[in-house]
Amino acid sequence: MPGKIQAIRGMHDILPDQTHVWRHIENTVIAVINSYNYREIRIPVVEKTDLFARSIGEHSDIVAKEMYTFTDRNDESMTLRPEGTAGCVRAGLEHGLFHNQIQKLWYIGPMFRHERPQKGRQRQFHQVGLEAFGLPGPDIDAELIMLCTRIWQTLALDNITLQLNTLGTAAARNHYRELLIEYFSGYRDQLDEDSQRRLHTNPLRILDSKNPDMQKIITGAPSIHDHLDAESLDHFAGVRAILDAAGIAYTINPYLVRGLDYYGKTVFEWTTDLLGAQGTVCAGGRYDGLVEHFGGKPSPAIGCAMGLERLIELVQLNHTLDDSAGAPQVYLILADEAIQTGLKLAEDLRNAVPGLRLMSNNGGGSFKSQFKKADKSGALLALILGQEELINQAVGVKLLRDNSEQTSIPFVNLAEFVKKQLA
Repeated sequence: MPGKIQAIRGMHDILPDQTHVWRHIENTVIAVINSYNYREIRIPVVEKTDLFARSIGEHSDIVAKEMYTFTDRNDESMTLRPEGTAGCVRAGLEHGLFHNQIQKLWYIGPMFRHERPQKGRQRQFHQVGLEAFGLPGPDIDAELIMLCTRIWQTLALDNITLQLNTLGTAAARNHYRELLIEYFSGYRDQLDEDSQRRLHTNPLRILDSKNPDMQKIITGAPSIHDHLDAESLDHFAGVRAILDAAGIAYTINPYLVRGLDYYGKTVFEWTTDLLGAQGTVCAGGRYDGLVEHFGGKPSPAIGCAMGLERLIELVQLNHTLDDSAGAPQVYLILADEAIQTGLKLAEDLRNAVPGLRLMSNNGGGSFKSQFKKADKSGALLALILGQEELINQAVGVKLLRDNSEQTSIPFVNLAEFVKKQLA
């Protein structure tokens, strides 16, 4: 006997009793994004592996350990996207979106990383990403953070905190990199395996280590804020001044470096202590050199991505969402001889009442069994159409959530009646 077919570990189904929650939060987030005039872009789920190796960094954990990579039938190496920025930059270059233009883009969809599945971290996860190109000043950095703040406010989340840092210009970062290599080399024997691997490839990532045995060494490391050039300091001061004027609270975290090699200058993370170890809800930063790195003309850029699974979990911890959102508002009970007229009547109602959620009984059954289905569906109204109703050109109406008596409404008045009941 063949084995039971199940979903791949770390890749979960989103079932009908949850999809209305996802749709509500997606729609809320997208509405806020649209209010800042970002435009949607849809990028492929599969890209050439080299795209991510060149952008994220060959020695990053994502490329070295976590990507889903395979060889296709043309013997080319392909990868399921682990993040969205690289594909967005590739699309922008391929289609000429960046040449002498400002672009504010957003996307939504699944990403893939072969990590150890745990609460808040799956191998297929979903992100909303934001990317802005062609704007070099600190104003766009601050506005992007303001946009995120508005999303949290709209979702009534007040337990997310902002951590902020700067990684400086490329020149300042390279100088700081050498200082870190020199410092951590003095503790080589005390570094864990990951930190030893990162020492000469990406020493800044050592600062982000969560290993408690490493924290004393990390605390003693040189601070990047002591080694920033004037351009880096001015840009960071500009970001902070705008956030201060807007009343947005933040904590400067000199150890915040982000896990992708392309970041420079402003980096930030929104975190919470309500989701256990996976407390990052949204993160991002500047990547001014990435467009040029892929062969385009230099273009300043900044972006961020928020994890939908974590955002949904956080919303559900804070609020009880309306379970009726996925239920029909009206349930149509039909005798066999009324099916033709009833289904036509249902179409007329949908035309007359935009957005109406109407469920027609399919598959027959006695009126008693259909009433049970109507009640179980969560509908507010039951419309009953039998032989007598056909003769009288009227529909029986029963309010399912109170004890009122069944009434009769003529076909011609039904749409207005339903509108009033659902208002």
